[in-house]
Amino acid sequence: MTDSLQTYWAKVGQQARTASSSLLKASTAEKNRALQLIHDEIMKNVDVIIAENQKDCDIARGNSLTEAFIDRLLLDKGRIQSMAQGVVDMIALPDPVGEITDVKPRPSGISVGKMRVPLGVIGIIYEARPNVTIDAASLCLKSGNAAILRGGSDAFHTNQCLAKILKEALSHTALSEHSVQIVATQDRAVVDLMVTAKDYIDVIIPRGGKSLVSRINASATVPVIKHLDGVCHTFVDEFADLDLAVKVADNAKTQRYAPCNTMETLLVHEKAAKEFLPKIAEVFVLKTVEMRACEQVQAILNEHEISTLIATEEDWREEYLGPIIAIKVVKDLDAAIAHINHYGSHHTDVIISECYSNTTTFLRMVDSACVMVNASSRFCDGFEFGLGAEIGISTDKIHARGPVGLEGLTSQKYIVLGHGEIRT
Repeated sequence: MTDSLQTYWAKVGQQARTASSSLLKASTAEKNRALQLIHDEIMKNVDVIIAENQKDCDIARGNSLTEAFIDRLLLDKGRIQSMAQGVVDMIALPDPVGEITDVKPRPSGISVGKMRVPLGVIGIIYEARPNVTIDAASLCLKSGNAAILRGGSDAFHTNQCLAKILKEALSHTALSEHSVQIVATQDRAVVDLMVTAKDYIDVIIPRGGKSLVSRINASATVPVIKHLDGVCHTFVDEFADLDLAVKVADNAKTQRYAPCNTMETLLVHEKAAKEFLPKIAEVFVLKTVEMRACEQVQAILNEHEISTLIATEEDWREEYLGPIIAIKVVKDLDAAIAHINHYGSHHTDVIISECYSNTTTFLRMVDSACVMVNASSRFCDGFEFGLGAEIGISTDKIHARGPVGLEGLTSQKYIVLGHGEIRT
């Protein structure tokens, strides 16, 4: 690790810490003005963003990266407009900072409550998705946090373009231009500096593949909000409306293949299997989704001349992020829950059922950040949950769980309101 890199990082960290202190004083109006200016700068520079993004996509293709990877990397006009709209949507969301709740009088005469406050400086390390840059910047600004963003080298040109846009927008506000900083080096050693920088960073949020998150979690001395992968399940119960089940399972798998909330394993109650499996298999055949099936599924589909591959033990744990799905017949609700809790990644899991007691049991017993009834797993998303943009989906159990929006980027401190009381 070079002295120049350490010097550069110390400068970035110090600037973030200073910006964090100034953000504590920022009003909601000032933060919203910054967001509006970011939106305006994005829309003024659509063609520039597309041109820089094309450089990254061309390099990715030259390196023979997968189409699923390139899809995560790509920013076209529609995605840029959606990204910009997400910034505007953030303006309309309530500002959590400074909210005082749970104020209760005590016999001594004091009143004790809680105030919501920013976490401080948030370091975000992510891979191919350059839209994360704007989502993260917006969320951190609105929640009063300074941000240090380290995007993947595959999106370097796009992210440096977005860095200029953010800096230009912030230069016209009362906020520090260092409130959001995008690391300007592709040297991977900067990641090691970030995850051990307790003096500069209060929390690290990794967004990317399992190997990235595992590596950061293993080496970080700064607290981490994380999820490793998205092995999401849909369970079709014996009491399911099968037409509804086909519609939901189709959407959960094929609406988009790359996101972490896409279904990767389909579980089917043995009493629903013979009727349901041929229906959903026809959909997957039409959409060229490769099916990796247990022996019971394979036997049923063979009768309908629908071919499948036999699933291996590894398939039940796999996050495919592509047109592949694992399918298994289970004996009952308990078997489905046991399979999900054993093989899943505690991200998002769904039951399709018209039985109230079964859906209630599923909601209580499945140990995941998001559990759904009769809806596509693709809804596990900050926008869909009304949180605005999300910084990620946490499968941790402490501090934040599920989509992490504005509130997830804050904590609470106790406040005491008195009138001169003293303790005797």
